[in-house]
Amino acid sequence: MTVPAPAQGVFISFEGVDGVGKTTQLQRLSRTLDRLGYRVVVTREPGATPLGAALRELLLDPERAISDRTEALLYAADRADHVETVIRPALHQGSVVLTDRYIDSSVAYQGAGRGLGAAVRRLSAWATDGLIPQVTILLDADPAALAERLRVARGTLDRMESERLDFHRRVRAEFLSLARAEPTRFVVLDALTDEETLARQISSAVAPYLPGGFPFGGGGLR
Repeated sequence: MTVPAPAQGVFISFEGVDGVGKTTQLQRLSRTLDRLGYRVVVTREPGATPLGAALRELLLDPERAISDRTEALLYAADRADHVETVIRPALHQGSVVLTDRYIDSSVAYQGAGRGLGAAVRRLSAWATDGLIPQVTILLDADPAALAERLRVARGTLDRMESERLDFHRRVRAEFLSLARAEPTRFVVLDALTDEETLARQISSAVAPYLPGGFPFGGGGLR
């Protein structure tokens, strides 16, 4: 069973295939919310805790071979620690929590990309005790259109980024399937939209979930 984030905090996740610009847009939103007086916690998966940092190094090392099931279990371990030590405490303090990846990434990458199926969702639900975001921003683009962006931004690709194009297309298809199944949680936006326009679209999407509803004129953040 899934339960929403505690009422005193706001839990927002950013999802998408590698290279869509999640981190850039998350940081922009964080700066906007901070400027407007919100208490904001920015976090990520994997790697937001000391344990998570060690797991991230293992999971993303392009020279390391990891079996599919082991990979799924390591991501779940990171997520369990992340929720217990970072996300739930921040929500109970009334913070707006912005996470760069969460459960949907495991469902897409390990469930669909690796072909592990629904077991991945059940594992993540157990690891998090059913905690889900109030809203998930899914930045969408064809992975083929993002390949050059990734090469320029990263230089050296990590173990997940360097997977074949068909893997990333399975991941994208699953993200879109998840969004269709939960239209009240997901907001799907074109990742190839210019950065300023995309930031405004994200601000408008999250505004209804903030304390006070639409506290900023025009139905969005400025």
